[in-house]
Amino acid sequence: MSSQSAHSAADLVVAIDGPSGSGKSSVARRVAQVLQLRYLDTGAMYRAVTWWLLEQGVELTDTERAAELTARIPLRMGTDPQRPTVHVGDVDVAGPIRESRISAAVSAVATNLGIRRELVARQQAIAAERGVVVEGRDITTVVAPDAPVRVLLTASEETRLSRRANELHGESTESTVEATRDEVLRRDADDSTVARFLDAAEGVDVVDSSHMTLDETVRAVLDLVEKRTGITP
Repeated sequence: MSSQSAHSAADLVVAIDGPSGSGKSSVARRVAQVLQLRYLDTGAMYRAVTWWLLEQGVELTDTERAAELTARIPLRMGTDPQRPTVHVGDVDVAGPIRESRISAAVSAVATNLGIRRELVARQQAIAAERGVVVEGRDITTVVAPDAPVRVLLTASEETRLSRRANELHGESTESTVEATRDEVLRRDADDSTVARFLDAAEGVDVVDSSHMTLDETVRAVLDLVEKRTGITP
């Protein structure tokens, strides 16, 4: 980047929403690397809270208790896009929060409005520092509705299921796609009751990555950054 672009990019906020399997985490990390910005995976925050509550034996159906404890979680999100980290206290939970038991339970946390209020406030505080790409499910409408670059990253159901099957099982076969279907579609259906990420709000640009490679999708988002801000990598 030129020095002028680097100076401008330092204050940039890029907000990216999308359903499961749309590629938003991979794309957001790459965009952050190219633009030399920080990166925040808000989905990992909900997963970390899920892990923490389960570790403490909290019934996720006890929504008030779960929300009360979430306000105390010693959660630290590392925002280096090359090495993003997630710690609860001194425990590195980046691996454990991706386990199937967390995936099966995280919607109960993500749809808890008390927990959402707490985590959205933390996400907004990080976004307010600027110089960050934030990705998740209600980023363009709630967390950073005033971000100069707001993107809804989407893909066909078939593509999203195939990507998630590859991610979880290392291959995209009929059986692995079916094994992934419930997790992906149920999570999206549950979360769509409290967050908007299936259709674009006013002023939000849509990128459909169904027939695009990762590099092509990253390029499309970077083109939108240039279109909206004049910043070029």
